[in-house]
Amino acid sequence: MSKLTFDCFTKKIYIKASVEKLYWSWGTSEGITSWFLSEADYNSASGEKRAIDENIQPGDAYTWKWHNWDSKEIGKVLKANGTDFLEISFADSKVSVSLEDYDKAVLLTLKQYEIPIDEESKLSIHHGCSNGWTFWLANLKAYLEHGILLNETEFDLRNIPLSGYEFVNM
Repeated sequence: MSKLTFDCFTKKIYIKASVEKLYWSWGTSEGITSWFLSEADYNSASGEKRAIDENIQPGDAYTWKWHNWDSKEIGKVLKANGTDFLEISFADSKVSVSLEDYDKAVLLTLKQYEIPIDEESKLSIHHGCSNGWTFWLANLKAYLEHGILLNETEFDLRNIPLSGYEFVNM
């Protein structure tokens, strides 16, 4: 990406954890619910539900639910190599996560792309997801490096108008 556009964005963060731990954090139901979601169900292409500690596989269908958010995301696992890369359909677009091992940390690169460029998608997907991923990647870093979660789980924010746009720790 040589310039900023509304059809994609990239977020990067160094996290002091192993590639294996980071992949577990994204590639298993157990991992992704430890820092990001309230529920994550993955079903194989044949319809069998994956165990919570089982790695996702290409062709899996997923259903994600968040804390403080009544809607759910339903999508597909497009790629998953079991070690350092995965790609999913997400919010009418695609998200990839790649992990690159450095001496003292792992560089996590998240890309969201093929975002529609109509006005609603610019606001809800590009702006909303870009802000959201910034927080959630910081939350993952706080969780893996310091054992704390920054997202709100004590207070119910679902009945507050615009809470998803105003609260930084949704």
